[in-house]
Amino acid sequence: MKKSVRRILILNLSILIIIISTVSTAVNVENIKLETKEASVYKLLIITPQEYAKILQPLVEHKNSVGVSTKLVTLNEVYDRMFWYGRDEPEKIKYFIKNAVEQWGIKYVMLVGDYKKIPVRYVYNADNNTFFPEPRFISELYYADIYDKNRSFSSWDTNNNGRYGEWFGEEAEDKNIDLYPDVYVGRLACRNTHEVKTLVNKIITYETKTHGSEWFHRFVVIAGDTYPASLNPNWTGYEGEENTVKAIQNMTGFEVIKLWTSDGTFKGRKDVVKALNFGCGFVYFDGHGSPMSWATHPPNDADTWVRGLETYSMWRLHNGYKLPVCIVSGCHNSEFDVTPLNLLDHPKESLNLRFDFIPECWSWKLVSKPFGGAIATIGCTGLGMTKEDKQSFEGASDYLDPRFFYQYGTNHTNILGEVWGKAITDYLNKYPINWNTPAAGDSAIDAKTVQQWVLLGDPSLKIGGYEKTQ
Repeated sequence: MKKSVRRILILNLSILIIIISTVSTAVNVENIKLETKEASVYKLLIITPQEYAKILQPLVEHKNSVGVSTKLVTLNEVYDRMFWYGRDEPEKIKYFIKNAVEQWGIKYVMLVGDYKKIPVRYVYNADNNTFFPEPRFISELYYADIYDKNRSFSSWDTNNNGRYGEWFGEEAEDKNIDLYPDVYVGRLACRNTHEVKTLVNKIITYETKTHGSEWFHRFVVIAGDTYPASLNPNWTGYEGEENTVKAIQNMTGFEVIKLWTSDGTFKGRKDVVKALNFGCGFVYFDGHGSPMSWATHPPNDADTWVRGLETYSMWRLHNGYKLPVCIVSGCHNSEFDVTPLNLLDHPKESLNLRFDFIPECWSWKLVSKPFGGAIATIGCTGLGMTKEDKQSFEGASDYLDPRFFYQYGTNHTNILGEVWGKAITDYLNKYPINWNTPAAGDSAIDAKTVQQWVLLGDPSLKIGGYEKTQ
């Protein structure tokens, strides 16, 4: 017997009547209204678990006071409002962001909570690495790429099999994903209320106290010979140092502090700690990484590691509120779903290769450190791709990371999330994706390069802080 069911959903001040027929239970997401009387008045959307909402109120008030109109929504509210939409929790969040963009004018999205608190989207773009198999990795770009090229909702699952961004055969299984960010997304991967309080304090202090500070105009670069020619005669030059030169060329007006293995200015951890404790506005690490550490090589010496900074040595950082924006080039530095439980899942690999058994990854440890560390980090959630991984021998992180400094220093973009998003846009314009090519080919690597590049920090952050008002 056919029936029609009427349900009335009250979404704050909006009343939405949805008619569900037996012909189709699908509801047009365009009809969801999010407090329509407040349409197009917010710039920043904060999505958080209920337990963090009260602690975040000072940050909401601060953002409103500096002209960044802010709306905080709890995760339960998101799921309630998107009850009929999305196959899983990440897709419900993405649908909510889509409606917030269209009805509130949202430009920045801050996710507050680690991967257990705010779910992540895993992408299955296989790079066919036999030494370090990586069938999937986190992509926060999923939440930022709202639309496809036709301005329809982009699911990242075009073959509808529940696995997102698949690319493992002779061509991509999920084709024609747009990848261009339509909104600027960053995550505070807070595991507890203490970390939320720390980040609220760091962000407010940074934006109100940094402007005009001498320390901000220092730029620290740390690099060496990422791929020594002793491993491959085609790997000439000192790749990491060459990339830092590209970055430096865009940072006119900054005092550059170079820590390079080639000239002996970078010999180990002490050099890094000293430079960061001195204070700087930006720091750029270019080399090798893991969730636990970052390091590189001296010239033409693949057997020697020059270690820069580890999670267990970050206690040495005492830079207070002289907080840099950190760009880190290396594998897995921003893999924020690490957990000691990985020792049970894959004990041998976790201890000897992955180092994913620690409670927090390198990038988040640097950001969450009280009274020091960094204000934000941008890095890879998976295996970092470089030009050495591509047949064309160009692009990957060797283009993307320096592009951050182009957007800030040359293009004068000074909101952190916009710098992140515009660098990704530049990359996709330079290396458009051909979805009809094999997995682990150049286009698949280009896609992974941007998919895994995550901002752990406030996407609405005013780099250098706001000018003090009289």
